[in-house]
Order: sequence, then structure tokens, then C-alpha cells
Amino acid sequence: MREKLDELKKRFALVDDLGRAAAVLSWDQQTYMPPRGASARAEQLATLEKLAHEHFIADENGALLNDLAEYAAQLPYDSDDAGMIRVTKREYAKAKRVPPALVEEMARAAALAFEAWHNARAESNFKLFQPYLAKNVELRIQLADHLGYSDRIYDALLDQYEPEMTTAQVEAIFTPLRKEIVALVQQIARKADAVDAAVLHREYDEQKQWDFGVEVIKRIGFDFARGRQDKAPHPFTTGFGLDDVRITTRVAKNFLPTMLFGTIHETGHALYDMGYRAELERTPLGGAASLGVHESQSRMWENVVGRSRGFWQFWFPRLREIFPAQLADQNVESFYRAINKVAPSLIRVEADEVTYGLHIMLRFEIENALVERKLRAADVPDAWNAKIKEYLGVVPPNDAQGCLQDVHWSYGDLGYFATYLLGSMFAAQLYDKVVRDLPALPEQIARGEYGELLNWLRANIHTHGRKFTLDELARRVTGEPLHARSYVAYLKKKFGEIYGV
Repeated sequence: MREKLDELKKRFALVDDLGRAAAVLSWDQQTYMPPRGASARAEQLATLEKLAHEHFIADENGALLNDLAEYAAQLPYDSDDAGMIRVTKREYAKAKRVPPALVEEMARAAALAFEAWHNARAESNFKLFQPYLAKNVELRIQLADHLGYSDRIYDALLDQYEPEMTTAQVEAIFTPLRKEIVALVQQIARKADAVDAAVLHREYDEQKQWDFGVEVIKRIGFDFARGRQDKAPHPFTTGFGLDDVRITTRVAKNFLPTMLFGTIHETGHALYDMGYRAELERTPLGGAASLGVHESQSRMWENVVGRSRGFWQFWFPRLREIFPAQLADQNVESFYRAINKVAPSLIRVEADEVTYGLHIMLRFEIENALVERKLRAADVPDAWNAKIKEYLGVVPPNDAQGCLQDVHWSYGDLGYFATYLLGSMFAAQLYDKVVRDLPALPEQIARGEYGELLNWLRANIHTHGRKFTLDELARRVTGEPLHARSYVAYLKKKFGEIYGV
């Protein structure tokens, strides 16, 4: 059996290499590629994605997996070999149903749609993107039909990002959570003047912002010998291997949090991508358990750590050294409160922690409507504006600040958005466990010491790669399935203290 397992690993290493090569081209398209390169890049990505898919679904791989099934059943569930066979068998069964021609067309359409989205957002003109969105939606409907589903079509797409989770399960979590969030937002709104965030909108030199962000993430643990940071229209992280992980950010001269928390967020992703064991490299386990788990890492570093009072007890004096004029009238407490001001806003990635979940819910609902053919691509701007007015009481003045703000639909990533809020929930649940295991952690954060937290995350989350689902990890690490109790308690405690509610 060892020979068959080694052969399986060898075959899937080739698939992994092709996927990483495609990721390099995608990263380049979002960072350095000249605009007129989009057409050729679409063909290159289509070729690589199709090749990777064809190699993955080869009949020989299915035969090897069947031969190894009995061997896997005799192994401990959490062993690497059992995990690799289990995860690969699950992914193989799904991928086998999908024609290579569809994979090729999805990759081509996504590459072209990204350029259309980029131009449409720059001009705040949804009509430039509309036909590309319609194409991506249609292709994802075809994908879901091939993958199969027993209840909702969205189930098949969600499963691509959050394995073994269903739309009904997400709705069962989001529905009561929405009531909790709305109630808290209403309480805070009555004391909105208690926090002044004007300091965040002063003019901050962009290069100095960048340099400060680099200083912060180096101390957190980002290793520039194993990664780099660049600018992109929409921040993202991608890994080409354990020792080559790229993050991107963007900088706004008149809104400090754009770079500050975007950089920390992407660093959380990068630390995960740098953290699984080397033995899993170039195997089906070499990556994140799911997008929800991935988001739990970025949201923990960005918010639970990065927006904490202790974090700024250490970093505010340094930030004031860099921007003495802008921060002359501020102290740690006033700045901490400013970066945690709760106010309905238009842009998801700049939203406060309390209203953030509502941004996710409206996207989740629009995605479901699109793939269920209850909403046409042409009607997305109106649907978006109606929902954000209902949920947050604001209306975008243009498409760029509305339905064009996120990059995800240009890549056809329907099924993705729910994982942001699932990740926020899991981050709070994990942090409760971390503090029980490391009671001195709050004091360490206030001293700018993050090593123990990173080591805990490496040992409990990162090391496993893709071996476990989100539910399995939650039960394994915290002793409970994923739940919203820790998240709601975290929000109520933190913002109740800030606003006195």
C-alpha cells in the first residue's frame, strides 16, 4: 500500500504544481500585469486550470483511491495518510462530475471579468461589468448542476469553500445572529456621539502608512524572506508554497484604517499559509481547512488583536512618532475608541466589527437569489441598494461604493461571502479557548509580544492543513461545534464598554 500511496502523492504533486502556477499568473494579473494582457492571460489561466483538472480526475487516481480505502480505514482518523485519502476522495468525487471544458471556460471568463470589474469600478459603471457577471453566474449554475445538491443549488457552491456545510445551516446561524446585531446597532446608535473618529480621516502620507504597516506585520510574524507585500485594487493573499506567500493591500491618504487593518487582515491569512507542516507541501492537505477557517485567522489578527486596547497601548506611541501633527490631540484611549467607532457604512472592508456581519448577510442573500434565478445580473445594483438601506440605513451614491466594491464576483466566487462571518464567529470562539490556555496573552499583546499566540494557532490550526473540516476543527480545538455565542458575547462586551450600553 505504501507504493500506491507514494504514487498517489506523486500524481497529486503535479496537480498542485499546476494550480500554483495558475495562482502566480492570477497574482500577477491583480498586481503588475499591463491592462492589455488580459486576453492572453485568460487563455493561459484557462489552459492551466483545465490541465490541473484533467490530471486530478484521471481514472488512475480514482483506482488508487479505491485501492487505498481499506488501508485508510485501518488508520487513526487524524493521521496524515488517512486525512489525505479521505480529503482527496471527497474532492475527487466532486471534481469527477465536472467537465474539463467547463473548468476551462470558468477560468477564462473569470480572468476577463476581473479586468471588466476593474474598469467598471474605476468608472463606477455597473453596465461595463454586467455581462461578465451574468456569464459568471451562468457558469456557476452549470457547475452546481454538475456537482449536484439535494436541497438548494447554493449548497454545491458553498461546499467549494466550506466543505460539508449547507445553505440551511448558514441561514440557521445568520437568522438569530442578525437579530442580535441589529439590536446592538440600535443601542449604540442612541449614543453615536460618544465616539469621535474624525482623526482617522486626516491626511496621512501614504509611504509612511506603508512603512508602519510593514513594521507591524514583521513583529506579528510575517517573514519577508518567505513572502512579500504589494498593492492591488482589492486586498488578497495567495500562496505559491510554504515559502512563497504574497499579500496585497491598498492605501488611502484620507482614511487610515484602509491600509492599517487591510494589511493586518491579509497577514492573518499569510501566517496560516506559512504555517502548515512541510510534510503536507505539494499534497492535497497542503492548504487551509476551509475559507471559514482561513477567515478566522485574518479576522482574529485584524480585529480581536489588532483593534484591541492592548494592541494600541504598544503601537500608538510609535504611530504618533510617525504622524505627530495628525495625532497630537490623541491618546491611546481616544484612538482606540476611534478605530472601533460603530456607524453604518458603505464599504465592507472598512466596516466596523458590529455592522460587518450585515454586509455579509446582504451579499449571501444576493448570491442565493442570483443562482436560484430569482435575480438577474442587470438588477443587482437596485437589489444591493435596497438591501443595504434596509440593513444599514445607507444608500450608495454610485456603483463603485455599492455592488462593485468587492472583487469576488469577477472571479465567479459565488458561495464565498458567508465564510467571512463564519470566520469572525470562529475567531471569537477560538480566542476564548486561547485565553483559557494562555491567560497571560492580553498582557503579552500589550507588550507587543505575539509569539505565543502564533505558536498556539500553528499547533492547533495551521499544522493540520486541510485535514479537518471547520466543524471538526471547532470540536477538536474548542470542544464544541461552531457557534455564535462567543462572537455575540465579544461584541456586546467590547462595544458595550466603549458606548456604555
